Amino acid sequence: MSNNKTKITLERAYDIIKKPITTEKSTNLQQFNQYSFIVLKNSNSYEIKSAIEMIFKVKVDKVNTSILRGKGKTFKGQFGFRKDIKRAIVKLVEGNTIDPSLEIK
Repeated sequence: MSNNKTKITLERAYDIIKKPITTEKSTNLQQFNQYSFIVLKNSNSYEIKSAIEMIFKVKVDKVNTSILRGKGKTFKGQFGFRKDIKRAIVKLVEGNTIDPSLEIK
């Protein structure tokens, strides 16, 4: 199995990282140098790692991803599902931080 550690462009990096998650639970993770992001569903951990390093100019230690399945909802009598979301929890190397007030555009 080959490692898929290819370089990504800055445009692709901004496409991969959609927005940071700012819940109470993710804010508590920041004291352990871990940050949560909603990312593109078809991106892998290597792409997420290089995108975070490219955008925020930090060194990433580890990336954990999970796919949150959309739950079923009824809207005007029709049953459907919400979209699936991929979430990435990024652990930074000791000494690196990300300013939580920054926006990704």
